[in-house]
Amino acid sequence: MKRHERMNALLELLGERGRLEVEEAATSLEVSAATMRRDMDALAEQQLLRRTRGGAVLSTVAYDLPIRYKRGHHAVQKHAVAEAAAQMVRRGDAVGLSGGTTTTEIARALATRPEFAEDGPGAHLTIVTNSLNIANELAVRPQIKIVLTGGVAHARSFELTGPYSEMVLRQLTLDVAFIGVEGIDAQWGGTVHDEAEATTNRLMAQRAERAVMVADSAKLGVRRFARVGGADVFDTLITDAGMAGSAQQEFTGQGLRVVAAPVSAAES
Repeated sequence: MKRHERMNALLELLGERGRLEVEEAATSLEVSAATMRRDMDALAEQQLLRRTRGGAVLSTVAYDLPIRYKRGHHAVQKHAVAEAAAQMVRRGDAVGLSGGTTTTEIARALATRPEFAEDGPGAHLTIVTNSLNIANELAVRPQIKIVLTGGVAHARSFELTGPYSEMVLRQLTLDVAFIGVEGIDAQWGGTVHDEAEATTNRLMAQRAERAVMVADSAKLGVRRFARVGGADVFDTLITDAGMAGSAQQEFTGQGLRVVAAPVSAAES
């Protein structure tokens, strides 16, 4: 892992846990304690974290981490998930995308697919999203129609939530919705840190003919504060091939179709 990727991964871990000890972070990222101290010191200089005795906490400047600091963590797995998701979309579809790093990769995969990128009259694809960064990336592509829900912006995820988002979503129907989650297990389904995000993302899934939960395998077995839903909301889970066969059976037993996307040898 390159240094900038490692520092992004450190920031993501800190965003999830709030506080990290040097040894704990070094073990998670498979580096020496000395290397981790240098990384923490460098990020402290950028005011992205605050050093403590033996570790670090989130700084007051970056109390919750924007999505741009998380792109390097599990990037290969997220790319595999995104490619599998993009294959489910047909020309002319209305597609819902929640915020998050994995759904951002799906947006990029859709934007570069030839049938959606080629010139021609009218939009080839409609993207409905509550994600500011996804809308920003896709707005420059004339063959993709962007519908942004409105709402209150969250600094951590760049997602718009609340009654304005819900009001717009209730007026729409979607062919397929891809919803990113921060944790998933067979009992609770997909979960996220914030209850407002959970409510908005669940509604987006409910407005779709096909509702797909997307998460890299590192999120399996993780439970966050607010539940988005399981088989009661989603019909499909897309993850990467790091999912164990026993875990896959648990999810299929709950009624979810599971797609474990292969990671190419060239990327891994």
